[in-house]
Amino acid sequence: MVYNWIDNIQEQLYPAACVLCGDRGLDDLELCISCRNQLPRNLNPCSRCALPLPIGGNSRLCGRCAKHAPRFQRIYAPFLYHSPVDHLIQALKFHEQLANGRLLGKLLADHLLHQGYPRPQVIVPVPLHRRQLRERVFYHSAELARQLARELSLDWSSRLLHKVRHTQPQHGLDQKHRVKNLKRCFRFDNRQALTHVAIVDDVVTTGSTATEITSSLNSQGVEYVQIWALARTH
Repeated sequence: MVYNWIDNIQEQLYPAACVLCGDRGLDDLELCISCRNQLPRNLNPCSRCALPLPIGGNSRLCGRCAKHAPRFQRIYAPFLYHSPVDHLIQALKFHEQLANGRLLGKLLADHLLHQGYPRPQVIVPVPLHRRQLRERVFYHSAELARQLARELSLDWSSRLLHKVRHTQPQHGLDQKHRVKNLKRCFRFDNRQALTHVAIVDDVVTTGSTATEITSSLNSQGVEYVQIWALARTH
């Protein structure tokens, strides 16, 4: 409630300015129309895992999803992890640029609204282990979830999904070692008997995190899992 109140005051007192070039933002968005048009969009994603597919191709599924359907129902990822989206995410993640959180949350919410997404019972951010929280201080996925909940009028919680084991960073690991690194490191508290949950993350690379989290949710009775991410790598 306090965060929403502060956001409302800021929007009324200070016109939105583009976080990339400094020009006047579009409506209440911290992005001008020129910079928004230059964002690298994921124009032809796989309809399950959002992997970018060749433009003009006939298939709606990537080869991997066509062969083995993933545990999650769908990943939504409107952008490619290229400049300037990668810089916006990194500035939020490592430098606590809250304006980027508001901007990216609004852009993802707008994408979901245009896609006609199934409404989940709750939005849950990808958790950090307590050691990661001490090191980073800032919980960027929770900031994105809070912004999405505000834009979409949905409930969100950072207390349902826990990372119970510290893992090494995923970047630099191949698919096999990513899966092994995350094995049984998430625990979901489903005392509310939830059946439909949306998980919020910043970037999807191989889908290993999404798969392991979905397995944890499925084991606790959650039947339908969406992954909402800002960007997808190739």
